[in-house]
Amino acid sequence: MPDNAKTKLAGMDGVLASGNPKRMNSIKEINQLHVSVLLERTIEILGESIQGADAVLVDCTLGLGGHAEAFLTRFPELTVIGIDRDASALALATERLAKFGNRIKFSHATYDQIQDVLSEHGFEVADAILLDLGVSSMQLDEADRGFAYSFDAPLDMRMDTASALTAAKVLNTYPEAELARIFKEFGEERYAKQIAAAIVEMRKSAPFATSAALAKLIVAIVPFIPGKSKGHPAKRVFQALRIEVNSELEVLQSTMPAAIEALALGGRILVLAYQSLEDRIVKQALVAASKSSAPLDMPVELPEQAPVMRLLVKGAEQATDEEILQNPRAASVRLRAAEKIRRAA
Repeated sequence: MPDNAKTKLAGMDGVLASGNPKRMNSIKEINQLHVSVLLERTIEILGESIQGADAVLVDCTLGLGGHAEAFLTRFPELTVIGIDRDASALALATERLAKFGNRIKFSHATYDQIQDVLSEHGFEVADAILLDLGVSSMQLDEADRGFAYSFDAPLDMRMDTASALTAAKVLNTYPEAELARIFKEFGEERYAKQIAAAIVEMRKSAPFATSAALAKLIVAIVPFIPGKSKGHPAKRVFQALRIEVNSELEVLQSTMPAAIEALALGGRILVLAYQSLEDRIVKQALVAASKSSAPLDMPVELPEQAPVMRLLVKGAEQATDEEILQNPRAASVRLRAAEKIRRAA
């Protein structure tokens, strides 16, 4: 590694530290270490649509079950269907939520399969839908998953470990132009071309296997000034790889119309996004569904052209300073929510 890269690396507060990452060994530890983002606001918004005795909430990103546990506790007659593509997370959530008996259902699936999941559990529609997007706390904290650049790990990044594509495979097999496109589009990385070229050159000697090797390469290319630069130089590339490995944007793109369709009349959807690409997809889908489809020159709006959804928050809500202080992972969150006011034809 060049001397200048070593100097930059030394000032990054142990950014490639091999320290002990958190590991979830008990339900008590899960409750202590992981705080659900915007929990109270989420309950406030979605709670309006799940007051009935037969209400159904679909938690499309169950994770460790924090949101689901809170909803099941606050609404004693509620049924929650938890979806997650991560089998490890489902196993932990199943243990955590076992006390709720048959009020909680589980599905190992991607959230664009929401309508199939509802049918699988004997329901036609949902009264509320929650999507807490992005990588989960457990995935970040488990070293062998390879999502984090803060400690060395295999370059995996699969949310579903049964999938074939890993971050290492992307780095070692994708053409240079495709790598540059991914880093630019999914990570909004200014130095995408330079990083892609360096990866292709370095993999000629040895394939990429660990996160430390990739992070060091990026540190040597992306300018970093300790105390001034915002975030780790590798953050954007790691995000881009994770999105590519898990087809996150494609899945979200197909999820939004499916989720809107799956809502009951009066049902509500709430989405928590943590980066602009996800938030843009959510915004476009909800705004489009909240507008009339009648042509501008049509004098009378037909019933089938009326809006399907009503926006519940103005723009995208952010976490308060107090919440960010208590839960730093809420710093980048953007909340959007809407209510279904008409069934599509």
